[in-house]
Amino acid sequence: MKKIWILAIALIASLALAACGGGNAEETDGDTVKVKIGVNGADGAQWPILQEKAAKEGIEIELIEFADYTLPNNALAQGDIDLNAFQHIAFLGQYVTESGNDIVPIGSTMFAPMGLYSEKVSDVSELKEGDKIAIPDDPSNQARALLLLESAGLITLADDFGMFGDPSKIAENKLNLEILPMTAQQTPRVLPDVAASVINNGVAGQAGFSPKEDAIFVEDETDENVHPYVNIIAARGEDKDNETYKRIAELYQEEDIAEAVKEDTNDGSILVELSQEELDKAFEELKK
Repeated sequence: MKKIWILAIALIASLALAACGGGNAEETDGDTVKVKIGVNGADGAQWPILQEKAAKEGIEIELIEFADYTLPNNALAQGDIDLNAFQHIAFLGQYVTESGNDIVPIGSTMFAPMGLYSEKVSDVSELKEGDKIAIPDDPSNQARALLLLESAGLITLADDFGMFGDPSKIAENKLNLEILPMTAQQTPRVLPDVAASVINNGVAGQAGFSPKEDAIFVEDETDENVHPYVNIIAARGEDKDNETYKRIAELYQEEDIAEAVKEDTNDGSILVELSQEELDKAFEELKK
């Protein structure tokens, strides 16, 4: 009788330990592993393709949709999901700094380039002394817009510009351009009144613009300055080297998914493949 009780207690303990697995990837039937990925939009054309690819390798991907940008990282940290794919490196860096939670990038996904648009000139070389340039005024996009203007050769930024630098950090402005920060939604609306406007990808799309076709200058995805704005697949720090999760990140980079992303975003977004070393470098820079 004593042996039966010992066996029963052992069985209960083992079941309790299994139940504590939370959001960790779990085996379903046979060798299939189930992975929960938190997203902000599960209707992207890339997801069914990724799910099908993963299924062929014994990985069942379940998409968990969140309506609020603040939720997927908390859910990941708490173990309710295994991965998330909704944010760029800069967003994650800010979250980790503020929360102290150990979440890291394990793969890159897409990049939505910011562009410089104009109704008055067709090339940045045509901009003149004193021209007005509109930029978004929220800290992250304002800094990104100024980095774009520097890449275009229009200004030079101070060495201590950082991730949230503003126009006060412009070290050189040869054309004495008048930089006009404003809400992101206003940047396309003021095009008749300014020489050019820096418009982020989402707002440009809503205004009917394509970075590839309409911008007079656009971010270069190979420029290290834009790495913080590359979207990622994120995992808990303890799962950084999980082979199943890394394989999902690899599958995301395949050609048919790249084509699906381009078509789904009307060429507004492109797949970018950063190495783990590049991801780590960009991420660590943000936490300094």
